[in-house]
Amino acid sequence: MKVFASAAVTADGALDDSSAARLHISSPEDWAEVMRLRAEFDAILVGAGTIRRDNPRLVVADGALRAERIRRGLAPELTKVTATRSGRLDPRSEFFTAGCGRKIVFSARPLPELDGVAEVVVAEEISASSIVTELEKRGIGSLFVEGGAAMLRMFFAERIVDTLRLAVAPDLRVDDAAAPRLDIGTGYLAAPHTGRFFGSTFVTTYELRQGLTARDEEYLRQAIDESRKCVPSATSYRVGAVVVTRSGACFAGHTHETSPTHHAEQEAVKKALAAGAELRGAAMYSSMEPCSQRSSEPESCSAMMLRLGFARAVFAAYEPDCFVQCRGALDLRLGGVEVRAVPAMAGEVLRINSHLRGE
Repeated sequence: MKVFASAAVTADGALDDSSAARLHISSPEDWAEVMRLRAEFDAILVGAGTIRRDNPRLVVADGALRAERIRRGLAPELTKVTATRSGRLDPRSEFFTAGCGRKIVFSARPLPELDGVAEVVVAEEISASSIVTELEKRGIGSLFVEGGAAMLRMFFAERIVDTLRLAVAPDLRVDDAAAPRLDIGTGYLAAPHTGRFFGSTFVTTYELRQGLTARDEEYLRQAIDESRKCVPSATSYRVGAVVVTRSGACFAGHTHETSPTHHAEQEAVKKALAAGAELRGAAMYSSMEPCSQRSSEPESCSAMMLRLGFARAVFAAYEPDCFVQCRGALDLRLGGVEVRAVPAMAGEVLRINSHLRGE
């Protein structure tokens, strides 16, 4: 998923002040650009505190932008997403009532008051990793994270943001010790960046993580081709995997290649270790999400990857719930691994595994 974070701050780093009224930081020109950028994404995320404080509509009001979304094959409206630990959300707020788009709420407990208003995802732990993983499973490929302070802090703490757009009003200060401030940690603002003025607001865009490359797609294609070598089984998926070390060495494997209990990732790792390859910082390309639970082996593939120090995981299809409810992608993200799903290739992987769906 592409994760884009947007924030506007005063010259002294405040996202707002502590008054009851919302502080307008962006210039009209900057706000128009934010509206245009929002419309390029599948979904927009704000925290529950932002909904209670600002009552945002988060709709694509401009007819030309709606028409452009439809032309690109997107829904006319953004999917609106929020997260709450307290459950304090008013179903009458404009987050829920404005627009005809989908609404998704991540909550620490069931929220029957939102029945028929939004899709509530009850999460054991609300994190940026769990939000991104569950949204990907629901077909959302890009997310615009707009705040507030706690939500932005959570996404940056988990290092899951690809691009940061930081707007600064150089002539505006709040000098308010109680004001919420942008706290994204260290190192981010040293990333490659570009800057320009939108009216009186200066905007800097930082590229924090590289997206998928043509080379990534080549390795993933190789993993999918490797999966075709598997003999269909009623008790396992046909999966292929390719390990790529930091030095560029490649090792491929497929399910049950040398052992009736080995998964594809194990087979590829086994070859890499036999060759003396250093796997810390390596990338794993799998046709399907690495597993998180095993009955035939003491260690799951996601746990193995964390133990060996893999830095990236790229896969095509999330594992269906045929045998277990897999959380491999979530475990890897929580462990600090960069995870990229490629849904455009997922259909092919599911067709290769159609024997498990009785087709």
